[in-house]
Amino acid sequence: MNVDELVAAAFREQAADSVPAPPYFAERVLAVRRRRTGRIASVAVATVAAIAVAVGVPRLIGGGDDVRPASEMNKSDIIGHPDQSPPKTLIAAGNTVLSAFYITKTVHQPNGDNVFARRYGLLDQKSGTYKKAKWAFLDVAPGSRTAAVLEGELPAKRIGLLDLITGKVDRWITVDRGVAGVAFSPDGKKLVATTYAKNPDRGFADHRQNVNGKDIPGPVPSRTGFAVVDVESGKADWHEAPYETDESGWPGNSREDFGWSHDGTLVHTNTPVKPFRQYYGLNGEKAAWPADEKVSVSVEAGLSPNGKLAAGDFAGRGPVVAAAIMDPRTGKQVDTVPVQQLLSWADDKRLIAWGCDPKRCSGKGEFHNQLLLVTIGTDKVVPLSDFRKASADYPGRWNPVFSTR
Repeated sequence: MNVDELVAAAFREQAADSVPAPPYFAERVLAVRRRRTGRIASVAVATVAAIAVAVGVPRLIGGGDDVRPASEMNKSDIIGHPDQSPPKTLIAAGNTVLSAFYITKTVHQPNGDNVFARRYGLLDQKSGTYKKAKWAFLDVAPGSRTAAVLEGELPAKRIGLLDLITGKVDRWITVDRGVAGVAFSPDGKKLVATTYAKNPDRGFADHRQNVNGKDIPGPVPSRTGFAVVDVESGKADWHEAPYETDESGWPGNSREDFGWSHDGTLVHTNTPVKPFRQYYGLNGEKAAWPADEKVSVSVEAGLSPNGKLAAGDFAGRGPVVAAAIMDPRTGKQVDTVPVQQLLSWADDKRLIAWGCDPKRCSGKGEFHNQLLLVTIGTDKVVPLSDFRKASADYPGRWNPVFSTR
């Protein structure tokens, strides 16, 4: 099976729901993080409407379960599909949903360049399935109702706000400088847009690099800074912040996007020198490292929702597979869980992670992994997806994108 066939198979759509989603009045993204438990009863339509007005949730004509997001309609605490890889049907645990995933395909250009393009599977909140999406880059807002999308070859000159029920862009936000990465703030009210002069996912034929003894088109670091975008008004304030070099002058990675601090008051980016992360205020000024974020910067999951614990690096030894749980203020390890890589918190005690097959978890076998839900203080793991193939670079290898329900 070639790459195109693999991509097509990975995103094959299931039958669509026959009931169309009614249009809505407001164009604001969800700006509240819902706390959900298995004990929550069905919510009355009138209550849903009242909450929508209070927090700026998109208002739906008529209301009712037929227009609510699939991630809300299925109230199960754990929604897993251990027979699917890549996933086809909604995966969620606790307050977190797998809102998208992507694979990377190398697209050879006529001039000898390569573009490492993303191919997304994006959650269709009407059907509860993942469907092929054309976007070059995206992030999903808290509540998993809206996605910020970039189109065409990057950097893009506008940011789209995509409704995950209708599948349509409700509004475009024009930006003054080219954007190649976007990330929603924890409350969904702002975006940090990372700006670049060149496509950070393009390999340039005139900047070749040697990989495994072979010269191939290489990346050109060109980050210019970041813009803080107010989602409701579309106003954007840009700040200069080129990528820093290390002591040897090495320019580092071509893609180094900005993300948010746990409380949403700062943004940050990775650096090639200690402490390997730099924080900035929303006014563009460099800021001190927050006292409650003294954890490994390479771990995607970050802080727990209540801020009391932090995801740590791989902490296994020999045949033991384990990832560390840290105290975010001291940086000390307080526990371990039996998985490889911590990806996202489901709640304050559970995390979604990559876990490998214990019988093959060494060498190339470490890449034979699946999404697992793990509970701190126990050895309990619950499979959420089937295994990815045992290779770091096969064309259909998928990478998850998470957001809150």
